[in-house]
Amino acid sequence: MKIYVGNLSYEVTEDELSAEFGVYGKVDSVAIPSDKFSGRPRGFAFVEMGSKSEAEAAIAGLNGKSLKERTIVVNESRPKPDNRGSGGSFSNRRSGGYSGGRGGGRGGRSGGGRDRRY
Repeated sequence: MKIYVGNLSYEVTEDELSAEFGVYGKVDSVAIPSDKFSGRPRGFAFVEMGSKSEAEAAIAGLNGKSLKERTIVVNESRPKPDNRGSGGSFSNRRSGGYSGGRGGGRGGRSGGGRDRRY
């Protein structure tokens, strides 16, 4: 069972997380994703445990616990939502357009309309 661990200190290592969760059962894997640009940890991790009962015990025992002066959030990992094909924010490019610096009464924005030339 996969567990999400949030609000992690950037100093927490995979070995430290494995030790914390190992108290509750067999830890199969620990992954702390890092930012692709800076290389710094992103402040959360995923821990995979051997059985559902061990994972539930770890969630109950570690959620709200302080780790490296941060109160961690521990719960069952949910699958990442699949937003592909739903349109997203790129499908409607006309909304809220910038007017090219010609004013408009609200800090240079024209309220979403376009300037037309005939």
